[in-house]
Amino acid sequence: MRRHGYCLFFPLFLSLTVQAAPRELPDFSRLVVRHGMAVVNLSVTRDPSRAGFSPSSTTDEKSSRLFTPRYFDENPDQAEESSLGSGFIISPDGYILTCAHVIENAREIQVRLADRRELSARLVGADRRSDVALLKVEASALPTVVIGDANKLQVGEWVLAIGSPFGFDSSATAGIVSAKGRTLPNENYVSFIQTDVPINPGNSGGPLFNLKGEVVGINSQIYSGTGGFMGVSFAIPINAAITIGAQLKNEGRVRRGWLGVSLQEVSRTLASAYGLNQPHGALIADILPGSPAAKSDLRTGDIVLEYQGRAIDRSTDLPPQVGLTMPGTLTRLGVFRRDGGPRTVVVTVGELKEEIAAKPASRRDDIEKHSRYGLALSEMSASQRKNLEIDNGISVVGVGDGQARDAGLRPGDVILEVDGKRVSDVAAFHRLLEHASPHRPVVLRVRRGMTTLFLAIISAEPT
Repeated sequence: MRRHGYCLFFPLFLSLTVQAAPRELPDFSRLVVRHGMAVVNLSVTRDPSRAGFSPSSTTDEKSSRLFTPRYFDENPDQAEESSLGSGFIISPDGYILTCAHVIENAREIQVRLADRRELSARLVGADRRSDVALLKVEASALPTVVIGDANKLQVGEWVLAIGSPFGFDSSATAGIVSAKGRTLPNENYVSFIQTDVPINPGNSGGPLFNLKGEVVGINSQIYSGTGGFMGVSFAIPINAAITIGAQLKNEGRVRRGWLGVSLQEVSRTLASAYGLNQPHGALIADILPGSPAAKSDLRTGDIVLEYQGRAIDRSTDLPPQVGLTMPGTLTRLGVFRRDGGPRTVVVTVGELKEEIAAKPASRRDDIEKHSRYGLALSEMSASQRKNLEIDNGISVVGVGDGQARDAGLRPGDVILEVDGKRVSDVAAFHRLLEHASPHRPVVLRVRRGMTTLFLAIISAEPT
């Protein structure tokens, strides 16, 4: 009887479970009807003799091919080059947000509204670094989008794009947020939203909506080896775009915050060496002399865990937040110091200027072997140190198999410190390592070109 009763109960339970599992997919139709009227089609006429938008020259060729910001058709045989893109209205009096690469070198910009009106647009301003542009048309009582908060987006959340792929107006495509906080090659000041929403030529500059009908991003780039959609697309967070648009409107240019530090990721080994439970934060590898950071209590080796109360999980999280801070702002950074634990440091943010080019490190031929770590080391001459603007350190001239290679050391690196103690010569480096506790991570401060970083190497038993 018990067995019979169990058999009757189990299929019923299974049936209820199966019936409760399916969930309805979202219906975007109301969202498109309500907010699609504020999405516009852009037609741009450009002079083909002028260079169009392209990634910075520092981006490698492979990345230039894969990350595709140009969502328009190009015909080099035409006397005039036309391109297509999208945008969306953010104010009833005719201000429109789009991507900077869509209107790059534009001679004429035509805006086609959802009600089929065609208006000539004036470029208010464009910021190539963030790929945001602000346009203005002479009109009133225009429909506008609702601005949301990209910070509240969750991975796996449904999102919708409306734009003009291949010139087909008011086309809607949907997908999910597949990742947040993506930094693309040479895009340190934009923390992209990654989605699997199908984006194609003509979608660029169009809005990305959440299920509430709020704009959370501007569709900007795709990852593609062919120029067409391959499953990964990237949107500029709307919070950053609105801030940049306001600066373009009020000042005609964008002023970015600047600390004057170089950053690196916190590895698991470095986290262990610092006494952190898990790897997170942005490690300050170097501080530029005379910079805002140099005038504060920040030190090389500090790990930034918070910026203005917002957590920093990866090193790529910090530059976009600093960049959106108005120069002259007094900011608070929560840092972890290896010899002092957590503390708060106040910094007055400066203004970002031109980047400084890196100089290659030099090395000598007289090699000192240190086989325990797989390192070939060399003393440095006074002229070599002067060229690198340092007053101590030894040069790495070879890295073989072993712990040094595992730690990330490369030929050409200059070792400046071991666990915070200056390295004056090769003999001093040997002594510092010999005094380190066996099998404990030792933190090396290393100069690579004009960049400073920290690497952790496991101390070995003497041979």
